[in-house]
Amino acid sequence: MTARVRPAGGAAEGALVLFHGRGADEHDLFPLLDALDPERRLVGATPRAPLSLPPGGAHWYMLGGIGTPEVATFSAGFAAAAEWLAGFLSSEGLRPERLVVGGFSQGGVLAYSLGLGAGRPRPAAIVALSSFIPQVEGFSLDLSPPLPPVAIGHGTMDNVIGVEWGRRARELLEDAGAHVLYRETPMFHQIDPDFVRTLSGWIPAALARAAET
Repeated sequence: MTARVRPAGGAAEGALVLFHGRGADEHDLFPLLDALDPERRLVGATPRAPLSLPPGGAHWYMLGGIGTPEVATFSAGFAAAAEWLAGFLSSEGLRPERLVVGGFSQGGVLAYSLGLGAGRPRPAAIVALSSFIPQVEGFSLDLSPPLPPVAIGHGTMDNVIGVEWGRRARELLEDAGAHVLYRETPMFHQIDPDFVRTLSGWIPAALARAAET
């Protein structure tokens, strides 16, 4: 897997990794790194999904219905992302608990999966934009406490992944004891710039809390 990397302004206090949506690439969310981390406290990266599927662009998995990615391609995409992420953190000399992992649409599915998958190291925080928590045969979540804080943003008019999927994720995570920052915006399958500004303050706070535990 390839990725774009944005260095920290000095010694990195952690890492911010964003996974793009279906059919996009590593350039799509790269500008969001500066928007979410304007002081450049973190080393940032936007990896490119390993699968090339119709109608073009890079994909983390083949669609199998909303909420249920196709098993074989999800397993392949998840494994590739997990391997890349471990190598990236190691190369930067950072522990997983100094990681903020996020993504949009399909990329949010990867962020949930990498941050909450059974047997996975827990990150400092998760950001999921216009996404869902997947249900895939052979893949399971670990929702035992303590859970990392999670920020969820979703458009109420989203016609790709309906807002009910964001609401379901919020309910599941809050019921498990996670602290969830939740925002609905009257927009389509998009990222809310105002919520991004909110997250630029939420992320350093989440990292500071992680450092105390």
